[in-house]
Amino acid sequence: MSASLDSLMAELERFGESNDAVTVERPRRMLNITRDTGEFLSVLVRAMFARQVLEIGTSNGYSTLWLAEAATDIGGSVTSVEFSEFKVKLASDNFARSGLSSVISLIHDDAGRVLERAAPHSFDLVFLDSERPEYPGWWSNLRRVLRPGGLLVVDNAISHPEQMAPFVALVKADAEFKTSLVPVGNGEFLAVKARR
Repeated sequence: MSASLDSLMAELERFGESNDAVTVERPRRMLNITRDTGEFLSVLVRAMFARQVLEIGTSNGYSTLWLAEAATDIGGSVTSVEFSEFKVKLASDNFARSGLSSVISLIHDDAGRVLERAAPHSFDLVFLDSERPEYPGWWSNLRRVLRPGGLLVVDNAISHPEQMAPFVALVKADAEFKTSLVPVGNGEFLAVKARR
């Protein structure tokens, strides 16, 4: 990671922490991943040679930059979906400052609609960090857009186990997926799709 990007990431970490400490309304909170989760995602992208990455829940772009920096190393790109206009603006500004905007496609839309329109097997890795109650309704399309051998990573699996439980149960019941819970950051639930 370049010194300038590392400096931006540190700035975003400080902003997220200070903003969330004084902001009650969920739509205005950044709710960023932890730095160790970012490092973990970066390694996963590289290890899987995940050239087509989908992120659902951009916030201010902190996690997107971890994914994009890794994807750049392997000639890949990141598509990130965010519903909040406020957060789309923050993320756009941060992407422009990062030098990575050329490998990031930011979509301002409802994630369910984006998933419905996406082609089958179009993503190597999907990072899910959005509205947890929506996940079970998205499952059929999430599994459809992942390529065989593709990886789903879901944040907050340990910090919000009750909210995650219905979705985790759905994925674990699907014979086409093998799962693991990784205690990094707020807990990452991983599900890899069978190669067939």
